[in-house]
Amino acid sequence: MITEQTKIDTFYEMLVKKDSNYEGIFYVGVKTTGILCRPTCPAKKPNKENCEFFDTAQEALLASYRPCKRCQPLNNPSKLSAEVKLLVQAIEANPERKWTDKDFDELAISANTARRQFKKQFDMTFIEYARARRLGFAFDHIRNGTPIIEAQLEGGYDSGNGFRDAFTRTMGSIPKKAKSLNKFVSKWLETPLGSMVAIANDDALILLEFVDRRGLETEIEALRKKWHAAIIPGESPIFEQLTHELDAYFSGTLQVFQTPVAYIGSPFQQTVWQALQKIPIASTISYAQLASQIGNPKAFRAVARANGANQISILVPCTVLLAVMAR
Repeated sequence: MITEQTKIDTFYEMLVKKDSNYEGIFYVGVKTTGILCRPTCPAKKPNKENCEFFDTAQEALLASYRPCKRCQPLNNPSKLSAEVKLLVQAIEANPERKWTDKDFDELAISANTARRQFKKQFDMTFIEYARARRLGFAFDHIRNGTPIIEAQLEGGYDSGNGFRDAFTRTMGSIPKKAKSLNKFVSKWLETPLGSMVAIANDDALILLEFVDRRGLETEIEALRKKWHAAIIPGESPIFEQLTHELDAYFSGTLQVFQTPVAYIGSPFQQTVWQALQKIPIASTISYAQLASQIGNPKAFRAVARANGANQISILVPCTVLLAVMAR
């Protein structure tokens, strides 16, 4: 079995050698500069402890790394079209902006053309790329625990406005400016299934999601509005318990989570989520079976919707996750 340390050692060796056979196999984030590179980057190689390796470029962008201008890690060997170059420049000039298809009109580019060419070059759409860069900025100091002003400067902003916009659009107004807000804390977690973000109040876990989940920004926005809250990086006894239990879960020594959870949903949704928690780990179940278990066999479509609306991943497992763990 290949350990994580063996994988890191191998990737670092290939990085030092600039081995072109590893192009597209991994990407490296340099912690000291916040730069994302390809294995063959001509720049001076960082020390191993300053390297972080990713399987996909999107994972690295979500982890707040920005593409290297020398090796252009998101560029396929073929030359970029003029349209794609313009889109990349537009995103990098304003990475905290929330782009939509309507914004293509400003650039005089067809949305369909942009989507097709971006997907061909980067294996992700323009909107996915822009979202990853935007969330990367918002998640930067949540992930690294740096004060807002330090993360702002490291992100390349001379004034606080751009960085503050990137953060507050996702996490809410900074509490110092809105003392009436509830204050939630957030933490970045690494798991064998991918990076996650956790949000909690003083009493319970409120959200636990994979950072690449589509619609995560919308989930966080709905959470903030419902609780009239802003979210800041921080530690909590809730996170200590959660981290301990997740480690035990992935090592196969935990069967039941005890981390307190605050459900945000209708009574029906909460019934579905509570039923999901009772399913033994490594077991599978269909929506129809779950609907029967809660005494409403015809509600399998509503059960499926409730399953998709769950904001506490792993602790309240979705049927897909149950199937994965069973394998």
